[in-house]
Formats: sequence, structure tokens, C-alpha cells
Amino acid sequence: MTRYADIPKPIRSGIVVVDPERGTPQRIIVLQFNPDTLERSLSPQAAGGSGDAGGGGSGSGDRNEALRLKGPAQETWKFTAEIDATDQFEVAAPDGIHPELATLEMLVHPTTAQLREAARLTKKGTIEISPIEMPLTLFTWGAKRVMPVRLTELSINESAFDVNLNPIRASLSIGMKVLSVSDLPAGHRGADLYMAHLAQKEQLARAARSGGLASLGLAGRNGISGITGRA
Repeated sequence: MTRYADIPKPIRSGIVVVDPERGTPQRIIVLQFNPDTLERSLSPQAAGGSGDAGGGGSGSGDRNEALRLKGPAQETWKFTAEIDATDQFEVAAPDGIHPELATLEMLVHPTTAQLREAARLTKKGTIEISPIEMPLTLFTWGAKRVMPVRLTELSINESAFDVNLNPIRASLSIGMKVLSVSDLPAGHRGADLYMAHLAQKEQLARAARSGGLASLGLAGRNGISGITGRA
């Protein structure tokens, strides 16, 4: 029998629900299978607005703002996750994958206790009731990608069931918005975690191998200085 003891065990991606005050994990959701693909989108927060400076009518104020940013880019993630208990539901999963699905769904629901408290305040005649604050949620994709997020999409496709109609296989489409310092108040633990996430990006960017002007056909007299007209 051949053993592969030296083969590293793959790291799982997942979601960590954190107490924003204490910083302690309240719940850890490990994805059963790592998604095959990730779709990421970054939208710069340009200071000059979304208008095209080349479209005419832009004043000097817009031109002065062309290279300025108001804050970090707005970043979103989308991926598909799979949950499958078809080979173990009789022994290990008497409720099918109901618990796993419910855990993910509670990331976008307030608790019954929070709803009862809001109803109590309404009945008491409280004029202004603050929106219910959810726990701090982190998405992890290895040690180099740990970021505070808010779920913006959770679509569930249940494709197999046991004899009691408990779901035992499902595909989940998950969308998330990365929460930056533009979204969170100063001093919030999530804001600190975002800064650590951004610092990790900076460190990785510094490790990238820089190219040369010759590769772009801009070496010598035809280089950058020739284009800009500056020596």
C-alpha cells in the first residue's frame, strides 16, 4: 500500500462570524469543497465622479480630480459552493444538510431575539429604532485573503433529498461585498481587519517582478521621456 504522508492537506475556504467587540469567533463555516472559480470585481472610487473626462463639458475641477481617489475600491466576490451529504446522510446527517444551509441563511437574517426586541421597542413607543446590527463576517481564502464582508446574494439550488425530504445536495451561489474603511466606522474591528487585508495586497504587489521599458518598445530615446517631452 502506497502512502503519501508528505502531501499537504488542502486548506479549506470558509466564513468566520466574529464578535466585533471581543474579536472572538462565534461560528466557523468551513466550505465542504473549495469553489472551482472565483469572480472578483473592483470598482475604483474616483474623486471626479463617474463621468468620462473625454465626453466634453468637464470643467477644470474634474480635470484636477482625474487621478484622485476618494477611498478604497469597491470589491465584490462571487462563487458557487457545493454541499453534498448523499454518501453519509443516514449516519452522520439525519437532518440532511438543513443545518449547513440554515447556518448560511442566518448570515442574512436577524435572530428571533433581535426581532422580538425591535417589536418590544416599537410597542413601547420608541420614536427611532436603530437597524439591527449583524455580527462581523469574515471570508477566508487561505492565509493571504482574510477580509470583512457582507453577503449580498445567497441563491440555493437543492438537487437531491432523502426519504423525509431533507435536502442532501445543494449548489449555492454566493455574492459578497468586501467591507472597507469607507463602509465601517473608525475604530471598528472590521476596519482594522480590512487594513490588514489591504496591507497584504501591498506586500504581494511589492513581491511582483517588475518589467522593463524595452519589453514595451519604449527603451532609449523612444522611452517615457520621449513620450512626455521631458528629459
